[in-house]
Amino acid sequence: MTNGNQSGNTGSNDGVRIRGSIPAIITPMLEDGSLDLPAFRKLIDWHIAEGTNALVVVGTSGESATLSVEEHVLMVKTAVEHTAGRIPVIAGSGGNSTTEAIELTQQAREVGADATLQVVPYYNKPTQEGIYRHFTKIAETVDLPVILYNVPGRTVADMSNETILRCAQVPGIIGVKEATGNIDRAAHLIKSAPAHFGIYSGDDPTAIALMLLGGHGNISVTANVAPRAMSELCKAALAADARTAREIHLKLLSLHKNLFIESNPIPAKWALQQLGRVQGGIRLPLTPLDAQYHEAVRGALREAGLLG
Repeated sequence: MTNGNQSGNTGSNDGVRIRGSIPAIITPMLEDGSLDLPAFRKLIDWHIAEGTNALVVVGTSGESATLSVEEHVLMVKTAVEHTAGRIPVIAGSGGNSTTEAIELTQQAREVGADATLQVVPYYNKPTQEGIYRHFTKIAETVDLPVILYNVPGRTVADMSNETILRCAQVPGIIGVKEATGNIDRAAHLIKSAPAHFGIYSGDDPTAIALMLLGGHGNISVTANVAPRAMSELCKAALAADARTAREIHLKLLSLHKNLFIESNPIPAKWALQQLGRVQGGIRLPLTPLDAQYHEAVRGALREAGLLG
């Protein structure tokens, strides 16, 4: 396991190891859609310099749905090798086939990932019992810490708090990315979860509230574009410095909104291109940001102090 800038500087001893600002990093591509590994390495260095606490690689923002298995493993391997223990690498290696998720997670473990992010199975609409058994089977089969990912807006199936808390008792399942945006639901989860179980926001607009209520960090889209600001926001919120966190949050409000003006990661990749960090490659069925939205995203970047 890595020993980098993981704590979020909270000083907490509750057993949650990975904390703070955790970008769900995009997968840089050339204009022809091929992987741009040099740009990916530069992004990693930039994130670490800006205070990022951990990275999720090949998650939703990383276009995992359109990467081959070989590309998927290559991205995780590249991240592990280039971070070189400076921060944890969390591999998005879930799926709607338990067998395939296990196989991909095993490969992520073999190339050195520190943990795996496992999405609720999509399309086949499992029951709560099926969701529980899916995650339990992965945790029991592969020796790699599991962070659950509940995002019903994409998966249709919605993992209940009761199922999350049941999974929290399974050895090896260490946390959840809570992306419903429902703060009341998140608060009840925080209240009931065991001390070792990490609860991470997966919704940038409500991340500040989740962390001030006792959550442990934010697995973020906005942090792709504004890593320093998101790192400082998380640091303040985790230290219960609501005033500082609020100031940063309000500065990022427009960015939170406009990075979802089209499907993620379309706006984030375009924004990073404007910042000179990546080329404009993206894979079908996703398409480049429609020109009608350029000024909205550009304006959000200016409001956040990222463009002159």
